[in-house]
Amino acid sequence: MSVHQQLQTALIELEAAMKAANLWRVPTPDPSAFASHEPFCIDTMSLPQWVRFVFVARLNALVDAQAPMPAKCDVAPAMVAYMTQEKVRASDQVLVARAFERVDQLVTDN
Repeated sequence: MSVHQQLQTALIELEAAMKAANLWRVPTPDPSAFASHEPFCIDTMSLPQWVRFVFVARLNALVDAQAPMPAKCDVAPAMVAYMTQEKVRASDQVLVARAFERVDQLVTDN
């Protein structure tokens, strides 16, 4: 299985984990929110919004185009910090963190 196929599967699993943790259903950001120059659009979006509408969308575009991966991906720690702050259930935190770690690994290792 190619890295792009593995990443596509990992992104589907990430979406499922976020849905299970009630982190996927978030409002669509205003178009201006996408113009942020801050990491994770932290000044214009919640982290789950950024994940859904920026991160996953961009990685899906890379998969579709069979394009090269970014040099580094390290989103899992930010999501773990977010979930801890937002008091997401521990069992959901584990599932979501593992899904992010898998995506981070696939992108960084290629």
